[in-house]
Amino acid sequence: MAQTKKQINLALQGGGSHGAFTWGVLDRLLEEDKLDIAAISGTSAGAMNTAVLADGMAQGGRAGAREKLDSFWRAVAQAAVFSSIQRSWLDMFMGNWDLDMSPSYHFFSTMTRFWSPEQLNPLNINPLRDILDNHVDFENVVRCTQMQLFISATNVETGRVRVFNRQEISSDVVMASACLPFLYPAVEIEGVPYWDGGYAGNPPLFPFSTWSNCNDILIVQINPIEREGTPSTAHDIHNRINEITFNQSLLKELRAIDFVHRLLEEGRLDSEQYRDMKVHIIHGAEELKALGASSKMNAEWRFLIHLRDIGRQTADDWLTAHFDDIGERSTIDLRAMFDGILNKLTPLQDNPVHDETEKADRSDPYHRKMV
Repeated sequence: MAQTKKQINLALQGGGSHGAFTWGVLDRLLEEDKLDIAAISGTSAGAMNTAVLADGMAQGGRAGAREKLDSFWRAVAQAAVFSSIQRSWLDMFMGNWDLDMSPSYHFFSTMTRFWSPEQLNPLNINPLRDILDNHVDFENVVRCTQMQLFISATNVETGRVRVFNRQEISSDVVMASACLPFLYPAVEIEGVPYWDGGYAGNPPLFPFSTWSNCNDILIVQINPIEREGTPSTAHDIHNRINEITFNQSLLKELRAIDFVHRLLEEGRLDSEQYRDMKVHIIHGAEELKALGASSKMNAEWRFLIHLRDIGRQTADDWLTAHFDDIGERSTIDLRAMFDGILNKLTPLQDNPVHDETEKADRSDPYHRKMV
């Protein structure tokens, strides 16, 4: 039986060089002619993938997007060749992609705990911005009408997420979304300082219910939610804290989606007024979980290709198993997730106010439904 064409919203998490996993997922999804992308919400590395894909799509369709993503990540690897932060010879000998035994990595990590980015890098030199400016035409991003685009950043002053739409996306917006405060100074946009969007929305899901006609959300997850055992070293503790922090906003939104689904299922909400969003997740599972936090700073080409290939295979497996489920049902059991382990580990509060703009706060139907 012939398969009909389907649509999906993509939610792309951030995670440094682990964003190459997302590159692989996107590369495979773009091969699927029977699947259209209705909208993308991206944060940090996910924001970069979003902008690069949109630029390529505007220029040359799916093939152009795939080529642009390849070109971008190659440029990231080329720039990393000249970085002082490299794997140690012991890491290489042991086939370890982490930088845990790299003296330069530990020296730099220690310095960031005592000195601010302005003190360590007074000229604000950022090779990633140069790569972005050289490889992304943001006029094409704004003209990319094939899909809706959303990029998030965290307002330093309010701690709230700001979601930028396609017409607002620029180099500054993407760099704000990827601005880790221990590495780079806050990026100012219209006089407002922003840090990495992962602190408040990694990535935000609520724009899909308001500005996309598609009810299916596919999350490309590169930050593990669950990790067995209690970390015992300072490095592992710091890593786990970061994972928990960068997943909190996502978990709150997933719980909100499940809450509305339950009320619709019980007939306590009108299905004509409230949308039942279907949730799917592609994640690197054990492959990404086995990598330490320091590997997010490793941009060697061999490592990026390794992550890309894992992403492609994971996406291919997901499409084989779940393509027919798109538009029909969620492939993640959110109820089991929140009735089980996660709600014991992480008590979730009501869904927070998401957008910086007060007008948007009042008019967002997803926000009204969830709080």
